[in-house]
Amino acid sequence: MNVFKPTILALGVALASASAFAQVNVTIDATKPGPVINKNVYGQFAEHLGTGIYEGLWVGPESKIPNTRGWRNDVVGALKELKVPLVRWPGGCFADEYHWRDGIGPRNKRPVKVNTHWGGVAEDNAVGTHEFFDLVEILGTEAYVNGNLGSGTPQEMAEWLEYMTSDTKSTLAEQRRKNGRKEPYKVAFFGIGNEAWGCGGNMKPEYYANLYNHYATFLKTPANARPKMVASGGHSDDTTWTDVLSRENAKFTDGISFHFYTLPTGEWDKKGAATGFTESEWFKTLQQTMRMDGFIRRNVAVLDKNDPKKKLGFYVDEWGTWYDVEPGTNPGFLFQRNTLRDAVVAALNFNIFHAHAERVRMTMIAQMVNVLQAMIITDKDKMLLTPTYHAYKMYIPFQDATSLPTAVNNDVAYSMDNSSIPGISASSARGKDGKVWVALVNTNPRQASDVTVDLQGQAVSGATGQVLTAEAMDAHNTFDKPQAIKPAPYSAKAVNGKLTLKVPAKSVVVVAVDA
Repeated sequence: MNVFKPTILALGVALASASAFAQVNVTIDATKPGPVINKNVYGQFAEHLGTGIYEGLWVGPESKIPNTRGWRNDVVGALKELKVPLVRWPGGCFADEYHWRDGIGPRNKRPVKVNTHWGGVAEDNAVGTHEFFDLVEILGTEAYVNGNLGSGTPQEMAEWLEYMTSDTKSTLAEQRRKNGRKEPYKVAFFGIGNEAWGCGGNMKPEYYANLYNHYATFLKTPANARPKMVASGGHSDDTTWTDVLSRENAKFTDGISFHFYTLPTGEWDKKGAATGFTESEWFKTLQQTMRMDGFIRRNVAVLDKNDPKKKLGFYVDEWGTWYDVEPGTNPGFLFQRNTLRDAVVAALNFNIFHAHAERVRMTMIAQMVNVLQAMIITDKDKMLLTPTYHAYKMYIPFQDATSLPTAVNNDVAYSMDNSSIPGISASSARGKDGKVWVALVNTNPRQASDVTVDLQGQAVSGATGQVLTAEAMDAHNTFDKPQAIKPAPYSAKAVNGKLTLKVPAKSVVVVAVDA
């Protein structure tokens, strides 16, 4: 007998009132382990944008908001629970106007600049190299630093890398020590520019490829401290950047970046609202985000042609939902509400990334706090967790897990306006704990599904985990109701070795299979 815990009903989800359950089969072959799902697929992005860093993360050591060396304790504590593997900084578009020397030395003597990309506000450079690495160490994560190719020079970039990583007695290394850091910092990834096709310089790929090689030639570190070098790649349907960079930059490149944002309408001028949307907008949002699979497939095909030894990674280092900004907020701060729809979008992308684990070795959602599809929202001393945060936390077992072949059979498509998308998205992997983990996403906001899991090569007695769903498509947490939507316990028992999971409408389910 299957057991669907009554805690789901506490969320306001009345399964009995849903349409008849759709019957779907998922086959998992536990005898054929695939590529490891790199933990960096669950990376985060913190740009100098709006209140993403200032207020959202950094309040300064003198703040009345409880903090550790300026970083607010509540937000840092919540992020530590996500086991964030990698953080990208300082941008984004901001990276190509950031001069690292502005962010070192006594904070009260640092120059004040204008953030020309994001709101035209003052940037006092209170958060610079040392502060960022302090955050990295507090979180127990790794650093992805994005260098300034757009308005910087090869010398400036090379000197920044030396300042961070040198273990010598050079003037730059001694300056770092004078500023409070004796040991070199560890830079796991280093990006040479950002969105060179747009805000990073409006370049053509061939021109950027030449500049990349020029800059990379002078980026030197101790042999044991060399970061993985990231080339600024393409976006959306364009594979030209991946083609040119994988042919021209293989000597200096470890991975090529890719950016894609999910817009409900597909139009930048009128993207769609974050809340109060219709089912048609729900459908179009999911339809848009599932284009990610095709984008990755086409770019990976190019990489397989130019890089058959699979040296290069495909790094989706900016992705997420992008809606019209919340009315009454600074348009340059990119603040939007975060709903159940965003959690479903995140989980759909996780499953896509898992399917391409061989090449997709790192991704960064935009962004960590208060900006776009954020994990956390703050208001002065208050903090709340978003549905996207909960999706990330549910998927923690997939970090560095070994992917397993997973096939969705006789799926009941979710259709609207003469278009269809898969009704069920599935992914599975054997976690570092030895357990088989299964993630299921039901895209249909009106119809639940009975998903029968055929796990080949392993006995099955049941499954335990969590489910994230709600009554409304735009259910979201507020400071008045900070736990309006959160995961609930979930369990099911197998019958005659067959496991059937009841997956509610518009939900994300992640379970460990009990042997």
